[in-house]
Amino acid sequence: MRFIAVGLVVLGFGTCAGAVDIEQQASAVEADVIEWRRHFHQYPELSNREFETAAYIARFLESLDIEVQTGVAHTGVIGVLRGSKPGATVALRADMDALPVPERNDLPFRSQAKGLYNGEEVDVMHACGHDTHMAMLMGAASILADARDQLAGTVVFIFQPAEEGSPLGEEGGAELMVKEGVLRDHNVDVAFGIHISANRDVGSVTYRPGGMMAGVDDFQILIHGKQTHGSRPWSGIDPIVTAAQMINALQTIVSREVPLTENAAVVSVGKIRAGVRSNIIPESAELVGTIRTLDTDHRELILAAIHRKAEAIAAGMRATVEVKVPYSSSYPVTYNDPELTAQMVPTLNAVAGAENVKVVDAITGAEDFSFFAREVPGLYVFVGGKPLDTPTEESAPHHTPDFFIDESGMKTGVKVYAALAMDYLKANADE
Repeated sequence: MRFIAVGLVVLGFGTCAGAVDIEQQASAVEADVIEWRRHFHQYPELSNREFETAAYIARFLESLDIEVQTGVAHTGVIGVLRGSKPGATVALRADMDALPVPERNDLPFRSQAKGLYNGEEVDVMHACGHDTHMAMLMGAASILADARDQLAGTVVFIFQPAEEGSPLGEEGGAELMVKEGVLRDHNVDVAFGIHISANRDVGSVTYRPGGMMAGVDDFQILIHGKQTHGSRPWSGIDPIVTAAQMINALQTIVSREVPLTENAAVVSVGKIRAGVRSNIIPESAELVGTIRTLDTDHRELILAAIHRKAEAIAAGMRATVEVKVPYSSSYPVTYNDPELTAQMVPTLNAVAGAENVKVVDAITGAEDFSFFAREVPGLYVFVGGKPLDTPTEESAPHHTPDFFIDESGMKTGVKVYAALAMDYLKANADE
């Protein structure tokens, strides 16, 4: 991997003859970006089921005379744009999948979609902004396709399914894309990714060198007791009471065992399933949760502690237990290559204004862009999507029914995608 230590030429801002005016081009394509986003938002699809979404993106890329490959990691779409001269290869990635979340927003394009999630019918919503990511990358593809005669190198557009995790029993997401050779086959040198934020102001760009987002593992704990009548609990083994004690004990892992002055960590139980009616103590109970860590040693500590606590509590309650961790998914820490980050910060400053570009603390959210960044140097940034007149404490979190994005924030994302690709290719052009 090469990094050429030269001053960047931010092509989007007219600093050299024949430069592409990204500001002007982003303004010209903004209405289309909003239209594309609204289409994706109204017709969301769950992980590994993004069939119509993929077809829509493929048709668009083909209209730009970009080479298109479909069916990658089940439903992913790859677009390859070759510049007029040889050079480096940049990957730009956007995720495609929606979430099993009902929408409460009163929007004319609100989702009313349904889908199957692990065998259950659920409401489906783009409750994390992946609809905006796809639209922003499509806008950048339009700008870069128009500028192909000025590009020295190649841009690979990665529209990735299943960022939120594959259905049980299936592979998917960035991990499968890497396994299938997306980066290797296209000789990708660096990868850039963007996430919109409902809690950061429109126009802002935030990043962090090194560990940007947590690694994540999910877990499942199956507790096996002995069913009995609810009036005679002593004649059975209660898996629900056992589960309750386990939940409380799991919270002490972070509060009492992890050295939090070094890095943050989280253990959360997100699902409890047990029983069918009030007067039956059931035979089994299930707990499903998530683990977030920013340090490999802390991850190993937590995984071992979950096994230890679950098994000890089950034994004390005369129950038996099965612990699966990781259960269905495991993402590494999202790591921004420090050298690449330093090289591209002037581009972020030029796009958004230095006063709007900030270094932030690492967060305990997770991203499977980490699989790309584990293979090649990567840079992952956030762009703001919160209305300026909305206090941060009143903006709905991601993954909730009230999640809302100010569409004016997408223009910044379009510019960031396009400028990162242009500037990296310019700075690393073959002589």
